[in-house]
Amino acid sequence: MVSVWEFLKGERGNVDSGGQFKVTLTKSQPQHAITGAAATTGYLYVNLHWTTRAAGRPSGGGGLRNLFDLRNLRPMAPESQDLAPLSVDLDLACLYELADGSRGVVQPLGGYFGDLNRPPYVKLSGDDVYGAPSGETMYINLEKKDQFRRLLIFVYIYDDTPAFGHAHATVTIVPQSGPRIEIKLDERAPAARSCAVVLIENSGDGKLTVRREVRYVHGFQADLDRLYGFGMQWQRGYKRPSGPAA
Repeated sequence: MVSVWEFLKGERGNVDSGGQFKVTLTKSQPQHAITGAAATTGYLYVNLHWTTRAAGRPSGGGGLRNLFDLRNLRPMAPESQDLAPLSVDLDLACLYELADGSRGVVQPLGGYFGDLNRPPYVKLSGDDVYGAPSGETMYINLEKKDQFRRLLIFVYIYDDTPAFGHAHATVTIVPQSGPRIEIKLDERAPAARSCAVVLIENSGDGKLTVRREVRYVHGFQADLDRLYGFGMQWQRGYKRPSGPAA
């Protein structure tokens, strides 16, 4: 619950709708450290959730003449009749580099859903193609934290769906204890097809460093790879009919 003092101080932005404390990473405050038991116990949950913007209302044109046209003096139709929701299929994914130098990707394309008990110790629960309330969730096995060097969480647009400007997308990282970490993809990038959202690094001193990236690129996985120097070879991939159950 939010205290009266927090309400008066205007700190409601640090508490989510369920009363849990959260940290929102921004350009001015891009980094947060997960320390103590939260960095080594259980799973780290990474969730992508989005809602779609409606298509814009067609412009009537006509300038001032249209403004004073008596035929326009009629009740406006409800927006639901004019604004159609756009279909946006965002995918949550992760480029990983382990301590032994092995590298790879966890993503719906190609059915690379990962594994929690074997390398890469990262698993995607499934593929949401409609922006359901639960979104898409990735699990990171923190019992194997020492096996991680870096994890780049990214989001890409599948196939020919509209760009990021048509979706309200948020990535939330939830440790076993402490505040949840929120990163909003609210910057305008009309031509972007992918976005590097957050980089999680094992700093080697008992903590995980979570750093906001929110770097949009016009291409896909290979472009993100080049940007962050993972050095992998890529080919075109396709989704399987359905992903694994959560």
